[in-house]
Amino acid sequence: MKRIRFENASVWTPDGYVRGGFSVCEGRFQCCLAEDAESSSEDGRETEVRDLQGRKVLPGLVDIHIHGCAGADFSDGDPDGLERMSRALAKAGVTSFTPASMTLPYERLATVFAAAKEFRENEGKSRKGARLLGIHMEGPWLAEKRKGAQNGAWLRNPDFEMFCELYRESGELIRIADVAPELPGAAAFAEKASELCVVSAAHTDSDYDEAKAFFEAGAFHLTHLFNAMPPFLHRNPGVIGAAMDAPNVTAELISDGYHVHPSAVRAAFRMFPGRICLISDALRCAMMPDGAYELGGQEVFLKDGVARLSDGTIAGSATTLFEGLRRAVSFGVPETEAVRAATLNPAKVVGADSEIGTIEDGKLADFVICDSELNAEEVRVGGLKIQN
Repeated sequence: MKRIRFENASVWTPDGYVRGGFSVCEGRFQCCLAEDAESSSEDGRETEVRDLQGRKVLPGLVDIHIHGCAGADFSDGDPDGLERMSRALAKAGVTSFTPASMTLPYERLATVFAAAKEFRENEGKSRKGARLLGIHMEGPWLAEKRKGAQNGAWLRNPDFEMFCELYRESGELIRIADVAPELPGAAAFAEKASELCVVSAAHTDSDYDEAKAFFEAGAFHLTHLFNAMPPFLHRNPGVIGAAMDAPNVTAELISDGYHVHPSAVRAAFRMFPGRICLISDALRCAMMPDGAYELGGQEVFLKDGVARLSDGTIAGSATTLFEGLRRAVSFGVPETEAVRAATLNPAKVVGADSEIGTIEDGKLADFVICDSELNAEEVRVGGLKIQN
């Protein structure tokens, strides 16, 4: 396989952009940040050299909370729908994802998770889209008061046996399991399930002490910070305060400008330095025209970039993670921090940072070439160019 050498690039690193180059061979990075092709190892391979003329290069984005896009939804339980999502995401600069389920009956979740297993087993045969890293299980162990767009008819208390059965059904693909800390048995569930996946506080009305006990039991993630939870108050800091005080807890953030005000986006990065994971929380209506769509058995209406239930409740997002990254920067978040929150941080949460999340020798060559304004010009997954 021919090696490609990308030179004269502004390459993102966790410490900022660095001028240099990198090579791609057999789907992985080589000789990263070396000055030119002469720095590449000589192994007799033909090398194509590309001058990027100072363009920015980001690691491929990692979306650890997305329900759907391009008309498809993970909860459809359709491997072909996952393929459609995968291809659409890659074109939008997201090269890895963990699709999120909705609050559904056990039998339906088993079907959905089996579809993810089937897709994962077949996706490597033809690399044309984003990598499926695992599953984000959002529900059914959520609080009625803070259910948001989740279907209250199927809410349940935490059930570790149910989790284990679904974990097996999915081929051990569950990477994140959401739980409301105040539910009966939540802390015990976190203690057990955290041995198998990340346990996250979500859709909760818990107070500070309940959330603190939950994190101490083994949970270390917070699903869509500020959304579907009590506000941070000076006498009642709630789950947000408990998460902020626990230095190992990471927090998701939807940066579409609708779910969270730009000022709160800036505040989140200050409250959780180095611990924010930008997510899309996108629905099947993302990348689609205004109209009526389905979400977890409920009708959702997309209008002017915002998706809502019939009662006006804001549902998930209609914005891609790459656009959320760009908006976070426009809101005043330092670009280096924003890129980290969309790449390395989420990769760490799901245990994939040894393979993705940064541009380093030996890692999978998933990356995005951008102009100075962070407009994506070219996306590659495993070194292969994604065709628009």
